[in-house]
Amino acid sequence: MVDQNGVVQTFPCLSMLVGLIANALGWDRREHERLGNLQERVRFAARVDRRGQALVDYQTVDLGAEWMRPETAGWTTRGQIAKRGGASAEGTHQRYRHYRADSVHTVVLTLTGDEVPLVEDVAQALREPGRPLFIGRKCCLPAAPLLLDVMEADSLVGILATTPRAHRADHGILPATWSEGDDDTGHSGGSRVVAVSDERDWRNSVHVGRRLMREGHVNPPEAPRV
Repeated sequence: MVDQNGVVQTFPCLSMLVGLIANALGWDRREHERLGNLQERVRFAARVDRRGQALVDYQTVDLGAEWMRPETAGWTTRGQIAKRGGASAEGTHQRYRHYRADSVHTVVLTLTGDEVPLVEDVAQALREPGRPLFIGRKCCLPAAPLLLDVMEADSLVGILATTPRAHRADHGILPATWSEGDDDTGHSGGSRVVAVSDERDWRNSVHVGRRLMREGHVNPPEAPRV
């Protein structure tokens, strides 16, 4: 969130994937150390199967209205009143929520180290999540099961390049991203290094840090006919 603009990036960000996994595992968002440890272990590569359409949802709310006050509206979190504070606690607010409608991404991820959770634990959680899953925002529910497969490979990019593209995917080579320094066997053509700030300080609920990713393309096979 930058001021009142909730923008979206071309590719999924690290903290979003960590939050998705943690939600599937049934973790609490206040388990800051646990979330931070998981964030350090996730390695991923992603491609854009279908670009979709950019949409902006304009929202406005008057938090000063009587029926919006926590003391009278009865907003609760786990049985307790969720009071608002700070400069944004009152007044009329505008928000611009950005979405990528009808887009499809394929993500390949793994976990470093051998502590819990293991890859198998994450896979099982995605099959039978501890809580309902959403993609980025709670209103963005997945239209199909999120887990495609569990496999062994030397290159995350290689899996992106060989896993068939989604149905109704874009034609030609597809945009892709992967961690700088990872084995990028399987990408098509050149690539470039980009700096991203997609790690989260879970205790203070802000994005922090700077790390390097590569952006390039892959050319996966067409989806099988059904």
